[in-house]
Amino acid sequence: MKKTGAWLARYALEQLGVRYTFGIPGVHNTELYDELNSSETIQPVLVTHEAGAAFMADAISRTSDSIGTLVIVPAAGAAYASAGIGEAYLDGIPMLVISGGIRTDVPYTYQLHEMDQQNFLAEITKQTWKVDSHAEIIPTLYEAFRVANEGEPGPVFVEIPVNLQLFSGEVEHLPVYQPDYSPSQLVESAAIEKAVNLLSRAKRPGIFVGWGARNGLSWVREIAEFLNAPVCTTLQGLSAFPANHPLHTGMGFGNYAVPAAANAFKDCDCMLAVGTRFGEIATGSFGVKPPQNLIHIDINPMVFDANFPAQVAIEGDAAYVLEKVWDVLQRQPEPVNLRSGIREQIQKDKHEYAAAWLQHDSQDRVNPFHFFRGLRNTLEDEDVLVVDDGNHTFLAAELMPIHRPGCFISPTDFNCMGYAVPAAIGVKLANPDKHVAAVVGDGAFTMTCMEILTAASQNLGIVFFVFHDGELSQISQAQEIPYNRKTCTVLGNLDVAGVAKATGARFLALERNVDVDQVMSKAWSLADDNVPVIVDVKIDYSKRTRFTEGIVVTNLKRFNLGTKARFIGRALVRKVTG
Repeated sequence: MKKTGAWLARYALEQLGVRYTFGIPGVHNTELYDELNSSETIQPVLVTHEAGAAFMADAISRTSDSIGTLVIVPAAGAAYASAGIGEAYLDGIPMLVISGGIRTDVPYTYQLHEMDQQNFLAEITKQTWKVDSHAEIIPTLYEAFRVANEGEPGPVFVEIPVNLQLFSGEVEHLPVYQPDYSPSQLVESAAIEKAVNLLSRAKRPGIFVGWGARNGLSWVREIAEFLNAPVCTTLQGLSAFPANHPLHTGMGFGNYAVPAAANAFKDCDCMLAVGTRFGEIATGSFGVKPPQNLIHIDINPMVFDANFPAQVAIEGDAAYVLEKVWDVLQRQPEPVNLRSGIREQIQKDKHEYAAAWLQHDSQDRVNPFHFFRGLRNTLEDEDVLVVDDGNHTFLAAELMPIHRPGCFISPTDFNCMGYAVPAAIGVKLANPDKHVAAVVGDGAFTMTCMEILTAASQNLGIVFFVFHDGELSQISQAQEIPYNRKTCTVLGNLDVAGVAKATGARFLALERNVDVDQVMSKAWSLADDNVPVIVDVKIDYSKRTRFTEGIVVTNLKRFNLGTKARFIGRALVRKVTG
């Protein structure tokens, strides 16, 4: 039979269960867009920028059972989308990136958008392909989907030359997609036994979970309760363990963590770490000292011993391995409760930390604690919070309790600003029955705020809370001590109401603590009419997060005496001279 390449690509995406594609049509993919428009199961979504498209696709993969998919133009489209592709790559998020390609049936070079896209994207994808014939299109897309989801997930890239899309070619048959992979089930029983032995003998065990552990929540809970062990999370894994569980402590476990976590893990003698790479953010700039008895479970064996040595390293799907650990652990004698009072201590520390925030005088601005308490009260446990990269990220991590897996997403290791607005759009498309809130700093907001046009055109009732203080606050705060001045971190005057008008969103202002509940209630009421809402929050950033304070101390300790003297001396001189 003869089919166009665009038809074949559409058929393959339908077989793979793709529900949305994101991108911008161009001369190298218009035929594919026309085919997608004819699909009964796929909705192509026009964006304002390919970076936004990639963040939307990322969010689809994080919060649904469908893979986030891009359909972009070559070269420029790939370059713009690379921010979101890179975020997905370092965060372990599956993504299918499909690009048009220059014509391969003509003898000419220097064509529009001509470049080696495979080499360009090789560093931020798991694998790339360029198809050479119609017969390759369906098998290649199936293989790309498999690679994207196999092992540690990540983005993949497929280039389909425009001439293949436009013209008909011969194919023998149309294969139906059949999954041919499953998580590895080969786990050494000796490693499980050794891990259980360490946990059973520990006097002060603790559990550290990342994004990779989110599907193993039931087993983490069983293990934690059996051992009476506190549980902390990474930033990306903030939703991997419910914050309303009495053994939940917060993000991290070092001097950059909230008191509940820092105290609970202070003398930890055996740590079960699941689905975490012990990356820079998760460890507060590597300012932690995991115990010698470290049990590390991850689907990617490359993470073992990369930063901290493990006594036991177990490769495999987190949920499967945790189930095996629990099966063996529950047959052990119940451990003597050497941590009586740990739950009460955790709750006491949380209460005192909340009280410190409540006592903080935010003067004429909104206290972050009041904001997040109000937001938590307006959301159901199943609703989703999306945050961007910035000071607000760590305020959310410390002050916003998350109760269900997958209900908090953020950029992490690639650390892209501009993530939250488009990602929230992806979440809402995939989860139309849930409330979706985005919290974004004003600096990050300026990067992708025009994607709210996309939200408006799709009739998506999302509430975008813009933390507005006029600075790139995470960096400007870091400049204060060593430099005593702010260079390129003070923003221009941003008219948030003007952005709302330009994008078709409703606008509200939140300027006082006493107005938090009223403004949030009105925002969700407006959003329930299927329109985006922008709330301009006059936020107070004057009180530092524990994370910010901790990483500053950690990094200053690494400076030699001469460097410390130079930094302190320069700051003092500038303070005196103004």
